[in-house]
Amino acid sequence: MIAKSSKVTDYIADLRRYALALTRSGHDVEDLVQETLARAYDRRADFRQGEALRPWLMSILHNLHVDGVRSRMIRQKHAASAEMKEDFAPASQEHAVRLSEIRRAFLALPEDQREALHLVGVEGLTYPEASLVLGVPEGTVLSRVSLARKSLRDREHMPAPYLRVVGALDGA
Repeated sequence: MIAKSSKVTDYIADLRRYALALTRSGHDVEDLVQETLARAYDRRADFRQGEALRPWLMSILHNLHVDGVRSRMIRQKHAASAEMKEDFAPASQEHAVRLSEIRRAFLALPEDQREALHLVGVEGLTYPEASLVLGVPEGTVLSRVSLARKSLRDREHMPAPYLRVVGALDGA
């Protein structure tokens, strides 16, 4: 519960100043302060009686700002990588066919194996991180990734079906 001697509204001007120092934008200040106040209200049960309200509010504002900066950096990184794709030459027909085969094999995996392999192999998450995302024990993630990789390797080593040219003479 928030101490009776101080009210959140007493610190709005302080929050605005700090937000301005962080964002350097008047428009962003109001959004950040509003989000801070909403977060403080949502987490009011986390506020400890006797704790100073101002630093608690400032830390919420700071964390929201840092999260926003990270989010923007990720969006910019993705946008930059999307623009870079135009700089690459299209894959040769052979590579395009191979990628298509790999994609089909990946999509044919059972969903639990596909999810685990994607998180570890594509997204680069560690096994403990993937286990948190999937909500399963780390050993289960290890098993699923192992089974998925084995399944993909087995498909790779399957002999190609016998092909022949229709209308061709035997021995010619």
